[in-house]
Amino acid sequence: MTRVCLLLFLLLPGWLTADDGSNVHEFMLDNGMKVLVLPDQRAPVVSSMVWYRVGSGHEHGGITGISHALEHMMFKGTEARPAGEFSRTIAALGGRENAFTSRDYTAYFQQLATEHLGTALALEADRMRNLTLPEDEFIQEMRVVREERRLRTEDNPNALTFEHFNAVAWLSSPYGIPVIGWMADIDEYTVADLRDWYDRWYAPNNAILVVVGDVAPEAVHDLARTHFGPIPARDLPAVKSRTETPQLGERRITVRAPARVPYLLVGYKVPVIMTAEEDWVPYALQVAAGVLDGGESARFSRELVRESELVASAGAGYSPLSRLDTLFMLSATPSAGVERAEVEAALTKALERLKDEPVSTAELERVKAQVVAREVYRLDSIQGQAMRLGMLESVGLPWQLGDEFAERIRAVTPEQVQAVARRYFEADRRTVAWLDPLPIDPDDPPGYFEGHLR
Repeated sequence: MTRVCLLLFLLLPGWLTADDGSNVHEFMLDNGMKVLVLPDQRAPVVSSMVWYRVGSGHEHGGITGISHALEHMMFKGTEARPAGEFSRTIAALGGRENAFTSRDYTAYFQQLATEHLGTALALEADRMRNLTLPEDEFIQEMRVVREERRLRTEDNPNALTFEHFNAVAWLSSPYGIPVIGWMADIDEYTVADLRDWYDRWYAPNNAILVVVGDVAPEAVHDLARTHFGPIPARDLPAVKSRTETPQLGERRITVRAPARVPYLLVGYKVPVIMTAEEDWVPYALQVAAGVLDGGESARFSRELVRESELVASAGAGYSPLSRLDTLFMLSATPSAGVERAEVEAALTKALERLKDEPVSTAELERVKAQVVAREVYRLDSIQGQAMRLGMLESVGLPWQLGDEFAERIRAVTPEQVQAVARRYFEADRRTVAWLDPLPIDPDDPPGYFEGHLR
């Protein structure tokens, strides 16, 4: 089964805005399960998502990646339904389903005709409580997980660099753990490990049901009560803060792997909505990312790619939607013949300019318009709306916060962009990683270079 790309959900801005947030209906079942319903009558379809507040950020050494492994096993049968029946049932109804794991949550979704919503909820409720975790299916699926890791990380030089970069950037924060886990830990999973993780976290009082589409809110509430209501709440583990140890100087790493070109990653530790002491800071950081990398007219594309031709590509990214502090990310691929030090200096100069010169009113307004338009566009689908609601709630933020997005972005001032640049873009706060290409064996190239998954 194809899984949603994990990295996508870590890097994309995940906090979105709807046209009319008042249309969201919120219910709470007696067992502590939250239900969010957003009617959208444009088509007779529905997106149903169950979000569990557990991901790689809840793991520790020895069981890294277990949230993702359990996600795979959630399709391998219950007492009433054998392995594969969940997917076959949804397909027979003309729907599609999948799942994804991130640092802070694991989510399962179905998209199908509205009249089949009850079936989807019955299936989700069954596997919330009755997963069997058969040994033979476990053995086979862990082979799939190992191969997924090889193809998407170990055979992908940029992804491998990103993984090692994160492990160096974070000391005590769990965000240094790769979502898919370290191979040594995957090799030693047991069914008992997965059973323990399932019993700890897969409970209605640790879950959110999000339904968006051509539905009546009270009818969805009734279906949720029918299917999830009988499942008892559980005592959940205490989640410790695991606050990151203060960084005392720049960190650097070189990753040597078969690759065609060098690749640079730079990350500065910054707060998110959950951790920022001042509520405007995450929005100013989002605008700063847009100034640097907000389309063809942004500074990186205009100045570094087209004018100076120092780099073949360059990017900046920041997502404020997580439980713990994150990284403001810069990336670049040098143009042929350009020294690496020159590329680093160019990125640093771009940040220093943010510190020294307030962004002009015209540039700021253009960037704000682009940031807001991009987020609104992502809400055009029912899946995008469901993602917005689930991601906010899963990290501990109220879904209503999404409705404030446009207003808060438009309120950012040049002085605030300058202030976050001066506060956070310091050498002592950054981690730098270079991919140093090794020759690619033409007789045995990694699957990534063959252009397809083996």
